[in-house]
Amino acid sequence: MARRSLEDLSTLQMALVGYQMERQKIDDRIREIQAKLKGKHTALPSAAAEKKPVVKRILSPEARKRIAAAQKKRWAEHRKRAAAAKES
Repeated sequence: MARRSLEDLSTLQMALVGYQMERQKIDDRIREIQAKLKGKHTALPSAAAEKKPVVKRILSPEARKRIAAAQKKRWAEHRKRAAAAKES
């Protein structure tokens, strides 16, 4: 019976870890595809962890003024049309 050297055991252990990692990736992908086939479009937990946090966008005072002016203009037009329809 031949004895394995420590080097051979180390190499086999590293290979085993590598194959287990690949197996995990494949299993994750299989679950993702099965979920899509069932009509579920859920992301895997690992994919959720990679998402960047949502950053709230802040409008400048000038942009707020432009938006407010445009909205006032739309409402004035709406009121004008409503008054014209009421008179008819």
